[in-house]
Amino acid sequence: MGVSLRIPEEMMDQLHKHLFQADQDEHGAVIAASVLETARGTKLLAHRLFLAEDGVDYVPGKRGYRMLTASFVMDCVLECADLKMAYLAVHCHGGTDSVGFSGADMASHDRGYPALLDILVDQPVGGLVFAKNAVAGDIWTPDGSRHSLDLMTIPGRPIRTISYEPRKAAVVADPRFDRQVRLFGDRGQELLQRQKVGVIGAGGAGSLLVEYLSRLGVGELVVIDPDRIDPTNLNRLVGSRRSDVRPWLTHERMPAVIRNYFAQHRTTKVDIARRVVRDSGSATKFKGYQQSVTDASMCAELKDCDYLFLAADSMQARLVFNALVHQYLIPGVQMGVKAQVDGKTGDVLDLFAIVRPVIPGVGCLWCNGLIVPSKLQEEATSPEQRARQRYVDDEDVPAPSVITMNAIAAGYAGNDYLMSLTGLLQEDDFGWLRFDPRGNEVGPDYPRRDSVCGECSPSGRLGRGDTRSLPTRN
Repeated sequence: MGVSLRIPEEMMDQLHKHLFQADQDEHGAVIAASVLETARGTKLLAHRLFLAEDGVDYVPGKRGYRMLTASFVMDCVLECADLKMAYLAVHCHGGTDSVGFSGADMASHDRGYPALLDILVDQPVGGLVFAKNAVAGDIWTPDGSRHSLDLMTIPGRPIRTISYEPRKAAVVADPRFDRQVRLFGDRGQELLQRQKVGVIGAGGAGSLLVEYLSRLGVGELVVIDPDRIDPTNLNRLVGSRRSDVRPWLTHERMPAVIRNYFAQHRTTKVDIARRVVRDSGSATKFKGYQQSVTDASMCAELKDCDYLFLAADSMQARLVFNALVHQYLIPGVQMGVKAQVDGKTGDVLDLFAIVRPVIPGVGCLWCNGLIVPSKLQEEATSPEQRARQRYVDDEDVPAPSVITMNAIAAGYAGNDYLMSLTGLLQEDDFGWLRFDPRGNEVGPDYPRRDSVCGECSPSGRLGRGDTRSLPTRN
């Protein structure tokens, strides 16, 4: 198991601008990073950036070329200790696509890092050295071991990954992927095979995503949905069969006790998703959970993911998804279909598919009023309480749902992920996508941003990892 680093795109842009100035000299900084231990290794999540001022905090070295001053180091270390985060010293070298520490760099680590580990007690200490398109790391952990940095990920648009030198992709020999490899290359396919992707909601849109992602060759899927299939799901749930709803055993001619029993034993949506992955012939590993994303136990799996799809439309699911994106620096997308029909006349009042990418620090659902506290409170009550208090205006009348509309949302969301991961996404203004099928119009929505948001800002959840609790239920 290795050590990796995630850093928000805006923080990376700020750091890169500071390190690679017009003078082409060496510059320094410090990153405070939360630490996440997962089954796939240790992830460092950049939370705060301290830029060293030249001539004040970053000065000519006594044994090497330049160094951080003792006072600047101590201020940053104490701040990291207070935050319960790792301390990462940063500087730059010349070059573009490859980089490594000098002998003087490594000697300074040997002299200084043991003392810093004592101050931080149970947090890692390390150094990072950057070239313009490369990074190397020397990470010391409290157990006395020492690790090189495997990879750094910038979860922006597009998603970027860099290491100490360019990595040559293995040739993809599987003929199933031949046609798509011709589009994004062996490197793109290798990236997909290394991905762990979470799908929250395995209904109409979520089931389509499971189909797409498994056939693309994503390495691992984590699918979460608490529900079982209902007869009204058959028109749009990919992979479902009529037998899944137990039609004969739940028929109205059956005694009520039998109907009720077998209705509670219809196939779960997660099991249908598992079937879809198996039938695709994919090597994708599948983990399915018939639970709510609001259950705390689910987040151990989701916070280790590389990307998240939110295909469930409850406020509580939005709340947890939004927190995971910003707190654990996981890019994702919220997607769905809005279909509103007048209950009296049958007139279609509104109809659109929406795809809302959310990356760490940008596109926050709280900032844009898409998480409504009153609705959160409503969802926290029991069905009986909601009925008594008349919280539900439509008296639980199901909203319209059509597979082709779900396919629009799932297709756009899946393509956005694929283009971003493989580097084919063209950088432009960050926006959300709204599709109106009645007018055959596609247009962007531009999300708002609150600089002091308690969720997506550096003063909120951004990069805090396990040092902040998630809004889940035990």
